[in-house]
Amino acid sequence: MVVPPTVAGEDVPHLYYYYYYFYDDTNEDFASLDGDPAEAVAVWRAECGHARDIVARAPSLDQTAIGQPVSLRRILVDMIAEHARHDGHTDLLLQRIDGATGC
Repeated sequence: MVVPPTVAGEDVPHLYYYYYYFYDDTNEDFASLDGDPAEAVAVWRAECGHARDIVARAPSLDQTAIGQPVSLRRILVDMIAEHARHDGHTDLLLQRIDGATGC
């Protein structure tokens, strides 16, 4: 199994199986869909806050992650690109639902 990069050196469990090549079962997050949406949003907001704290404490965006030789800058750019892809997916779904374009 590939070790995901970490910048702050924290040894914490992953909440979700976010990168398919890190895990054997890529559908494990979808095994049960009975979660509480409000709780999911609260966890997401807490994780975003924690990530912002890590970035704010980093001495430089050139700081290299532990586990893989990748910079904090690269991690942030990849996260922006991933977010943009999902925004595009959302736009496509909304167009199929109501015919309107743009989110």
